[in-house]
Amino acid sequence: MYMNAVNEKESDVIDFEMSRSELDHSRNSSYINYTQKIVSLENITHLISALRPNNKIVQCHGVFDLLHIGHIKHFHHAKSFGDILIVTITADRFVNKGPDKPYFSEYLRAEALASLSSVDFVIINHHPTAIEAIKTIRPDFYIKGIEYQDSESDITGKIAEEEEAVKSVGGQLNFTKDIVFSSSALLNRFFSPFSPEVISYLDQFKTKYQSNDILKYFEGSKKLKVLLVGEAIIDIYHYGEAIGKSGKEPTLVIKYHREEVYIGGILAVANHLSGFCKEVTCVTTLGEKGEYESFIKENLNDNVNIIFHYKKDSPTIVKHRYIEEYSSQKLFEIYEIEDCYLNNEQKEAFSESIKSQIDNNDMVIVTDYGHGLLDSACIELIENKAKFLAVNTQANASNHGFNCISKYKKADYVCMANRELQLNFRQKHISVLDQVNQLMQEFDYKHVVVTNGVKGSFSCKMGEEVYVTPAFAMSVKDRVGAGDAVLAVTSLLVAQDAPADLVGFIGNVVGSQAVNIMGNKSFIEKIPLMKHIIHLMK
Repeated sequence: MYMNAVNEKESDVIDFEMSRSELDHSRNSSYINYTQKIVSLENITHLISALRPNNKIVQCHGVFDLLHIGHIKHFHHAKSFGDILIVTITADRFVNKGPDKPYFSEYLRAEALASLSSVDFVIINHHPTAIEAIKTIRPDFYIKGIEYQDSESDITGKIAEEEEAVKSVGGQLNFTKDIVFSSSALLNRFFSPFSPEVISYLDQFKTKYQSNDILKYFEGSKKLKVLLVGEAIIDIYHYGEAIGKSGKEPTLVIKYHREEVYIGGILAVANHLSGFCKEVTCVTTLGEKGEYESFIKENLNDNVNIIFHYKKDSPTIVKHRYIEEYSSQKLFEIYEIEDCYLNNEQKEAFSESIKSQIDNNDMVIVTDYGHGLLDSACIELIENKAKFLAVNTQANASNHGFNCISKYKKADYVCMANRELQLNFRQKHISVLDQVNQLMQEFDYKHVVVTNGVKGSFSCKMGEEVYVTPAFAMSVKDRVGAGDAVLAVTSLLVAQDAPADLVGFIGNVVGSQAVNIMGNKSFIEKIPLMKHIIHLMK
């Protein structure tokens, strides 16, 4: 009607306007109709109860971030198994494909699916897996794409769980066999958030490696036992609202909102590692009174064993960070700390704990925050006894310029920030490449990674060239703890002799996830990390 009206004579303009109005009304009515297909999981049982006796219920589930022809053919085929097709989609917060994913919000994705004639109902699933939706909907047929038929290639292990859930409600798992496209590949190609330089890097990287070349190192990590040595830290984030200047003093006034307490330091590293490794053991210290010991034990993952020593005349290290809540800007910090060394008796006891554990572990990771725990004798013990040694010496407000990597004369792996490298040489005008080469010439380090914020990272194995990897983070919530996350995961790769460029790549993927975690509110997990890597490699 619209196109016919365009060719009418001038005397028929009124008819054209009426036609356009009718078309707009039709469009609006159609919009209302298809959005009514979007329902809640709680309401679906009531909606389909009358339909169930005479109709077969079919369910599909996924993210469906970018609706494409492969999805459309999949839904048409799925509908052929029954009469009523219900599509459940993963809610935004459970899409584990990296920061800033999904590309389209859950409701936009739901609207796109609801507009398809083959789809009868769309549900945004506010659960981490499809299991709850399957048990609520009780489909006669649960349909997945042919790419999911090989359960061994399913890194999440969810297909087996979903099949079990379907069978438990009397249903059957089937697979469509239409042409397969990848939403991730299409998004990477046409909607990439990265700069041309990063896209070029990824294109070149993908010519050298495939996803399985990378993921095999996570499989290899499962058998590793790791000993961690370093300071336990409690991070308390005090959130508030900046309301102005004090009336009588040049002081910023903050209205208190709330606070959150996180485990940090070696404790955070332990939780990062725990999802990848068989077992993690920590040797660390608390204050003389053991403050926060119960809190720490409650928040460590199950496969983390911890050996506490209690530092005399000292508190448990607590770092208070005061934050403007709406902007997430840190205003100032207060440390509860006594950073003197252990007395001789405690040094001996601490060293004995390390000796008792070190032979039972495949690798040692030292997180040296420079707060008086690790002296030269303890460092020498670890250097001589560790089967594989990974080290980070952190520069922070309480040790700036006094806690350099040169304390360690040899290590299989060193991971540090660029600022920490500069402090080691007391030079900030020499290029990172020159300093990395100098570091590996002067010390017995077999592999070095230097992180450099938005400029990416540098990764080098002894006797090889330095590989430069761009940063993948598109947003930053909090940089606290990001270096610990990178150290934790990349240490596992270096221990398996992974190539330097692959270590740099995975380290930057980890970093992009870590800077989007506030404090240590959560930790790097294996399955989301693997999904993120697979997404980037498509």
